[in-house]
Amino acid sequence: MAKSLAVAGVTGAVGQEFLKVLADRNFPFSSIKMLASKRSLGKTVQFKGTTYTVAELTKDSFDGVDIALFSAGGSRSKEFASAAVAAGAVVVDNSSAFRMDPEVPLVVPEVNPQDVKQHKGIIANPNCSTIIMVVPIWPIHKVNPIKRIVVSTYQAASGAGAKAMQELLEQSRDVLDDKPVRKEAFPHQIAFNLFSHNSPIGPDGYCEEETKMVKETQKMFHCPELAVTATCVRVPVLRAHTEAINLELTNPMTAEEVSRILTDAPGVKIVDDRDGNYFPMPLDATGQDDVLVGRIRQDISRPDGRGIDMFVSGDQLRKGAALNAVQIAELLL
Repeated sequence: MAKSLAVAGVTGAVGQEFLKVLADRNFPFSSIKMLASKRSLGKTVQFKGTTYTVAELTKDSFDGVDIALFSAGGSRSKEFASAAVAAGAVVVDNSSAFRMDPEVPLVVPEVNPQDVKQHKGIIANPNCSTIIMVVPIWPIHKVNPIKRIVVSTYQAASGAGAKAMQELLEQSRDVLDDKPVRKEAFPHQIAFNLFSHNSPIGPDGYCEEETKMVKETQKMFHCPELAVTATCVRVPVLRAHTEAINLELTNPMTAEEVSRILTDAPGVKIVDDRDGNYFPMPLDATGQDDVLVGRIRQDISRPDGRGIDMFVSGDQLRKGAALNAVQIAELLL
């Protein structure tokens, strides 16, 4: 059944990706509202051959809207999501505003689609780095429960938005031209550099991004005792996050068994050419819906056979954000 849609934050990087994914997947819609902040008022966007004028996001924007896709930032979500729900819309929110709210389902359709049914008007889209991790490890967890996850991320500029991507390009040119580097989107130079993720550090020494990966995984797996530790790093890549993942399993399992499970797993593509030394890369993951998985191997530090290592890469703007949100919306059809 066709739905009336609204896209809040349509002029941002994820908002633009929402439109691409909706078009790619031929999402059935009867009408669509393009919403953004006041500074984008009057801008135009193209969608499926039609030009739309951007309207200001207000509390009165959602009359007649069935599904509202939000990617306008956490403060905007907190300000306007309740108004959308009051107007009768279901909000799929891409910010961190509601992810850990016990009343709000946090959903990756390949992992916990059944949780959508519990919504009370708002469904949260997980953090991009969490999504890219859980898609390939959930199929393993279903066969052989995971006891502990150790993950290190290599996160692209796209995770900080379009301005951060532009900053990486401009800084790269400046460095090559021997000009001073300007820093605005990031606190440190991103060109030819990498640094610990730029989210605030908590009293336990973990940054917000790392804490999100821990708590969101536990929530979606319905497993609060699951041990997760993360180290998140920004790298000079335009788009697509990459992660090195180490799993401790309940029972021994070989790399071959893991590969067989992941070969048929939804949302996963195996890229594991040992002879050619060809494995997941952000360049290859960019624009793809699937999470690329490779370097699948036994953890040689675990003589009990219960350790598995893997290397994954996924498009942060697609599966890490817009695609996952649209897949949630598809569950509502």
